[in-house]
Amino acid sequence: MGGETLAFVEAFPRFLLWTGAAGIMLVIASTIYVLLTPWKELALVKKGNSSAGLALAGAIAGLAIPIASCLASSVTLMDLAIWGIVSLLIQLIVYRLVDVILTDIPKRIEQEEAGAAIVLIAAKLSSALILAAGLWDPALQRF
Repeated sequence: MGGETLAFVEAFPRFLLWTGAAGIMLVIASTIYVLLTPWKELALVKKGNSSAGLALAGAIAGLAIPIASCLASSVTLMDLAIWGIVSLLIQLIVYRLVDVILTDIPKRIEQEEAGAAIVLIAAKLSSALILAAGLWDPALQRF
């Protein structure tokens, strides 16, 4: 076997483990988010409400960004788990704050107001990017 093949054989299980752990974290965080929101996105999406679909898609993408940052900069699996959990908790708190600040969002989403969904998406993705940038340091040597 060549060097590339041996490197692949050695690294692939680690890749699956790390990526799987990040994927599980995303599924758990998305589930918690859906349970915490005052409106029921999945039910609204099943009824054809595109604003609810946009809001949910923005939330899932916003949760994935900090997880991706943790995945890219973690040095151990435990590091990924710790910083991933911290980032997800912060992101869920930020989401609740955004939902509170943007008054009547649940009602506006239910009434399919795309503008409200777009503002919600922008707020969630922006906070996710800022959080992800703060996480971008494997050893957190800045602090």
